[in-house]
Amino acid sequence: SVISLHDVSNLYRVPLLLSEQNVGMLICQHFGFPLTGSASPTIKLPEDALLTEIHASRLGDWAVVPNRMDECREEVVIAVVGKYTGNVDAYISVVKALQHASLEAGLRLRLEWVESSELEPNVQRSEPKRFESAWEALKAADGVLVPGGFGNRGIEGKIMTANYCRTSRVPYLGICVGFQTAVIDFARSELGWDGANSTEFDEHTPHPVVVFLPESSTSVMGGTMRLGSRATIIKDTNSLTHQIYGKRPVIYERHRHRYEVNASCVPAFEAHGLRFTGQDDRAQRMELCELTGHPFFVACQFHPEFKSRPSQPSPLFLGLVLAAKGLLESRIKSDGGKLKAGAGFA
Repeated sequence: SVISLHDVSNLYRVPLLLSEQNVGMLICQHFGFPLTGSASPTIKLPEDALLTEIHASRLGDWAVVPNRMDECREEVVIAVVGKYTGNVDAYISVVKALQHASLEAGLRLRLEWVESSELEPNVQRSEPKRFESAWEALKAADGVLVPGGFGNRGIEGKIMTANYCRTSRVPYLGICVGFQTAVIDFARSELGWDGANSTEFDEHTPHPVVVFLPESSTSVMGGTMRLGSRATIIKDTNSLTHQIYGKRPVIYERHRHRYEVNASCVPAFEAHGLRFTGQDDRAQRMELCELTGHPFFVACQFHPEFKSRPSQPSPLFLGLVLAAKGLLESRIKSDGGKLKAGAGFA
């Protein structure tokens, strides 16, 4: 058989192109699988997003996704401030999660890649044009995402990004290191803790607000990360993150880190408005934080991008995208007082 795979308007149309040529039937015949003749659901969508004829057609539910992508016209600009922007595949999970969230929100995503080191004062002195260009891109964005990473290169730029978003009321989502740099900025700027840092970046910091996992070894690198799906208890039922996660008291997200917020500093942070709304099941590890009075300043220790799907975007990514266009408050209201990821397809 000859199968055509010509260019299509978006990646999500490829399964439809294959289905039109009965590729599924050919594969079943080749391997001797029984042909039931029935069409099974492929993705989870709200019932009111599916027409009767869609239920009966093969991949009819999947077609909702590429059709929505082609129909999106209003643009949302998200700046991704990272240290591996020379190879954007390093952030492929983050990019896909942003695409899923924008698709559900009915928005066309445009990414602005910002190299975090180019936001730092030393670049302003040595390469002023690169410095100005980086800051222009950051300030032109509707929302900002700071993803994870390792090592101290570009960390001050990430800290400055958190400061800019916090003080300018720009929607901000920090993931892993983006969570930690938001905490470092708050300690320096709001608590007056000069030199506050993570022990990953400065072992001799006078204010270690981020520390190495106490049960891990600092000398043995292999197998020392806190990995996998773990429970987060959302303790503050009046928080934005509680609404974003559908008012669920317990969520499960995937982890990949060696450092965490110093729990002994939490009372000082919360007294000044940085609330740690989600903690682990022993209330010892900080998992989620948000800033009181800000439209969307949220950060998490875990990696929500790993569980995002085209029809079921990560709640935090969906919250960022909606907040970036000023739509989050009205969406939560229309969803009945809590964000229902996937409901945007209805």
